[in-house]
Amino acid sequence: MKKLLLILLMLPSVILAQNKLSGQILEANTNKQPLASANVYWLGTEVGTVTDFDGNFSLEYKSEYKKLVISYVGFKTDTLSVSSNKFIKHNLSSTSGLDEVVISARNKTASVSYVTAENTLFVSSEELLKAACCNLSESFETNPSIDVNFADAVSGTKQIKMLGLTSPYILIATENIPTVRGASQAYGMSFIPGTWVESIQITKGAGSVVNGYESIAGQINAELVKPTTDNAFFVNLFAAASERIELNTHFNTKVSEKWSTGLYLHGNTQQKKHDINNDGFLDMPLYNQFNIMNRWQYVNPEKGWVSFINVNFLKDEKQSGQFNFDPDVHKGGTEFWGSEIDTDRFSVATKLGYVNPELPWRSVGFQTAYSYHKQESYFGLNIYNIEQKSVYSNLIYNSIISDSRHKIKTGLSYTLDTYKETVSTDFYSRNEYDFGGFFEYAFNNLDKLNITAGIRIDYNNLLGTFITPRLHAKYSPWEKSALRLSVGRGKRSANVFAENQNMLSSSRAISITNSNGPVYGLDPEIAWNYGVSYLQGFNLFGRKGDVTLDYYITDFKNQVVVDYENPQQVNFYNLEGKSFAKSFQIETSYSPFARFNLKFAYKNYDVQTDYKSGQLEKALTPKHRFFANASYETHKEEGSAKQWKFDATFNWIGKQRFYSTQTNLLAYQLPEYSPTVSTLNMQVTKVFTSAFEVYVGGENITNVRQNNPILDAENPFGSNFDSNFVYGPVFGSNYYAGLRYKIK
Repeated sequence: MKKLLLILLMLPSVILAQNKLSGQILEANTNKQPLASANVYWLGTEVGTVTDFDGNFSLEYKSEYKKLVISYVGFKTDTLSVSSNKFIKHNLSSTSGLDEVVISARNKTASVSYVTAENTLFVSSEELLKAACCNLSESFETNPSIDVNFADAVSGTKQIKMLGLTSPYILIATENIPTVRGASQAYGMSFIPGTWVESIQITKGAGSVVNGYESIAGQINAELVKPTTDNAFFVNLFAAASERIELNTHFNTKVSEKWSTGLYLHGNTQQKKHDINNDGFLDMPLYNQFNIMNRWQYVNPEKGWVSFINVNFLKDEKQSGQFNFDPDVHKGGTEFWGSEIDTDRFSVATKLGYVNPELPWRSVGFQTAYSYHKQESYFGLNIYNIEQKSVYSNLIYNSIISDSRHKIKTGLSYTLDTYKETVSTDFYSRNEYDFGGFFEYAFNNLDKLNITAGIRIDYNNLLGTFITPRLHAKYSPWEKSALRLSVGRGKRSANVFAENQNMLSSSRAISITNSNGPVYGLDPEIAWNYGVSYLQGFNLFGRKGDVTLDYYITDFKNQVVVDYENPQQVNFYNLEGKSFAKSFQIETSYSPFARFNLKFAYKNYDVQTDYKSGQLEKALTPKHRFFANASYETHKEEGSAKQWKFDATFNWIGKQRFYSTQTNLLAYQLPEYSPTVSTLNMQVTKVFTSAFEVYVGGENITNVRQNNPILDAENPFGSNFDSNFVYGPVFGSNYYAGLRYKIK
């Protein structure tokens, strides 16, 4: 096994020394927006590359190379005469020749590349500012690829879904280090403040083998702001009509020529009690959170070194339950039902990268992370405590074979997780470690065909030795098109208690069918994901747009089935039969006039599992969803930052199947399906100067509300109490205002 991993690490070919040419490609308009994924190559050769998210590129230079070709879909192809390897900054013009069209078509805050093999949506920080984005779980309100729902009617926790599957099947990372997993799975996305996020990459399908084997439905990676590029000072103050208050402050400074540091502070509080539906329970929890991160960045371009060090501490406290519950008086009793969740989390992460100045295609990266997560909580009379210590490391080597069309990544990874859990009177503990090696090959012939093929081999002390293959391919049959195919395998240990804490806010008994598996007596989850996607750009009435069609199938070979179909129990057992999730999405984006953009999407889900009671569609997963978003920005005068920004998002959610309640007393039986739900969010931003802006907005301004989200709320210690039937908003409409101030 060790010999095989060493062979994987040593696969890269030896490359002869070479000089490099670097540069940046921008739009030829007044905004000078960077062009990501533009093709850059030497005429008459197979040496080329594509620009990164900031429009930067670097490729081999030889004295015999004279003509540099720059091309991008929807833009004129330019050929430059090059006589030296001096830095190039070039502006590429639109084929339409209309500056106004160029600005509106390319100044997109969320986009899918026409070039990359993976089906990845790039979301910029500008997109995150369009809504009340206070943490990562609230960052997807204007994005149709991610569904956002409440996990239950008590905790107020938002849960995301991709391709019809919940977040445990999504690898969620910060700067490609898996972060929201294990003990932090239920609430971890609320621990990443929105202002700390520079951009988000959302990949549908199995993802890359470089980041591990756990992703099944997709990957979400959040890139954090960096001390060298973030503002020297930034403050964001947010206040809602519900009396939720949040404050974010950034301080960045350059310590020396090569070292910079940033201090990022976040605090939020909600202390006002609300019970709009008069069921005796709080519509949203009371909470306090304090979050601090210190970030260090080292950059030495002459020597090729770059490094990041992050230190993060968080304290989060939540209280929920009945309106009159007082934890100092009623905790542990049956007079009033209540819950408290107290979380302490500490983490340290480092990234060290080296790019050989003489061999720019050869680089080495090393990532390490340590985290300590402790949660102490109770839900009525149900106690749940968890402590997790995690160690993560990933060594990555990048190079090319022959020329820059053939790129490789290979490396080694190691993870260690120790868990200690208390569930009422039961205690669980386990140590799980994994040692793996991976190899990924990427072929890019610039305009037509891109392929990324990867394989990794892992040894896990609980799951054994296994192989994870993954493949992504993109083909452009004609201009402004991208046909993508993907297939990949994922495997994971199911943390049945940490991932399903909502079940504790009910009177259900918990039952695990022990099959002598390695984790809680259950076998690991294994699934294959298959996907096809087609992206087509178009021009309509002289304006640019695009349309995307996605179809993905997730086929589980084994799944830990979470069975709520008995209203008195929640049962966990290994899959016996079939379980699959089929997802179809059609999305179109169009700019009918300058600075105005429309986005529409329709999604269809077919998610079914063989339960012990028979094959059923996944509960609380709508078969049909419709999404619409409109955004507009007023014209900015030359030399002025003054501007208005408007954004509106509409969601229609089809009926959802309820868990079975047929064995309940008639008064506590629910219909088979929920009603449909429609919500509307809006925000208006006024930019006064490049340093100051204010915003106001409303969530669910049509005041749609689920009137009775809790079953038998009058008797929370009785046998029918259950808060797991949430299909829509619980609170109703909520309005907010905020300001942003920054010093460059």
